[in-house]
Amino acid sequence: MKSHNRVLPKRIPVRYRFGMRRQIAVRLPEDLVDFVDEQVVAGRGSSRAAVVARALERERRRVLDERDIVKLIEHGDDEDMLALAQWSAQQARPELD
Repeated sequence: MKSHNRVLPKRIPVRYRFGMRRQIAVRLPEDLVDFVDEQVVAGRGSSRAAVVARALERERRRVLDERDIVKLIEHGDDEDMLALAQWSAQQARPELD
């Protein structure tokens, strides 16, 4: 039997631990690009990509929250779910600030 002399890495490189990022091209109206640039200059994002990613995270959260509200409405007054919703609404979400 042939032995393979291939050396495998002893650990996974750091860049793979947290997931690879993919680059996409997005066309935006000039006023939105100006707004994104203003956010970077004001220190509200380290780059255009960071500002856009934060906005998309907020939108994803809004969509998920909307879906949860629909579920609550469809299932009526479940005391446990209502208590959880009230508690969740009071929690700080610094990632959305």
